[in-house]
Amino acid sequence: MVVIQNKISKQYVSALPKDAFGGRIFVIYTEEEARKAIAYLNTHSIVGVDTETRPSFRKGTVHKVALLQVSTHDTCFLFRLNHLGLPDFLEEFLQNDVLKVGLSLKDDFAMLRKRNQKDPQSGNWIELQDYVTRFGIEEKSLLKIYALLFGKKISKSQRLSNWEAETLTEAQQLYAATDAWACVEIYTYLEELRSHGNYEVVKVPDEQPEQA
Repeated sequence: MVVIQNKISKQYVSALPKDAFGGRIFVIYTEEEARKAIAYLNTHSIVGVDTETRPSFRKGTVHKVALLQVSTHDTCFLFRLNHLGLPDFLEEFLQNDVLKVGLSLKDDFAMLRKRNQKDPQSGNWIELQDYVTRFGIEEKSLLKIYALLFGKKISKSQRLSNWEAETLTEAQQLYAATDAWACVEIYTYLEELRSHGNYEVVKVPDEQPEQA
């Protein structure tokens, strides 16, 4: 029997060992590379998806989404949309029947729509923030959901880095791949638990405020 807690504290997460994607990472710059990547991804039934946008530190300045990450259990493709744009065949992949799992998809969809008019959410998508509630999980962040299920933490240190840089650093690539990969790992793990019915949800008491 697997015990799942409904929530986890920041303090507990901070003490956990780190985890990261350990598979192959391919950075995609051209349409030719992208077509090969999509052909490979279309042979899979489920993938994890995320996006990254260059942060803006100036009021009124908003950048377009720069990176689209799509990951299987062992291979992640980083589509550099600031070089590639959003070609039709990539849009078609986002709208096809391959199951795509992500977190805060509303934000990702909004950023992708700014690249083109088509709505990616017409495809086959799972929003993890909604999905985990079926298991009694109350957390909404990828970091906490992953920590709660696997007892490890994933780094968020590159989140505010420059995603439009000419070359992505190894740290950026690993961060981006890990976010997409973590989505597919969470969904697959919970689906396995659900299919076997061998889990129990334990409610963690709310933290009590310190007495004066």
